[in-house]
Amino acid sequence: MTGSVVRVGMGLWLASFLVASPAAAQGSLRFDTPAGWTQVDTSSPMRIAEFGLPRTIGDVEDAELVVYYFGGDGGAVGANLERWTNQMRQEDGQPSSDVATTTRFEVSNLTVTVLDVPGIYAAQVQPGSGMRYYKRGYRLKAAVVETPSGPYFFKLIGPGRTVESWESDFATLLESVTFE
Repeated sequence: MTGSVVRVGMGLWLASFLVASPAAAQGSLRFDTPAGWTQVDTSSPMRIAEFGLPRTIGDVEDAELVVYYFGGDGGAVGANLERWTNQMRQEDGQPSSDVATTTRFEVSNLTVTVLDVPGIYAAQVQPGSGMRYYKRGYRLKAAVVETPSGPYFFKLIGPGRTVESWESDFATLLESVTFE
């Protein structure tokens, strides 16, 4: 597994991925970045890391993983899971909450909650915008990692086959999380 280290605002890349909290005394989240993932420049100050995950043969787009940190804020775990679930629609009109699965585990004394929702990606193009994506056959996998400095949010979205092909790497990334 290859990886990268980044310190927010410094752009320093090394062996594993490190995301420092705004106040260094509060600690840093560290995780291993899977081989094959491409670091992408962040497009917003709320995004502390972004990766492109190459598409599977037959899919028209790559998947993306975005890591968010809101300085200890960001809302309750359940509220974020509900918001992400509502970004997906189902072909048959049933609520996405009926097909969503949630798992929870502990790693390095941190609670990690993982959400998995297949369907039509229908999130807003921009916050507050009335425009929405409408991407059939997508899959959203997201995780909340609860740390002493507040939650970190991981959101993986892309064509279903592509997300499925990276699923074990995403799980391995989450299992490698530490907070120092």
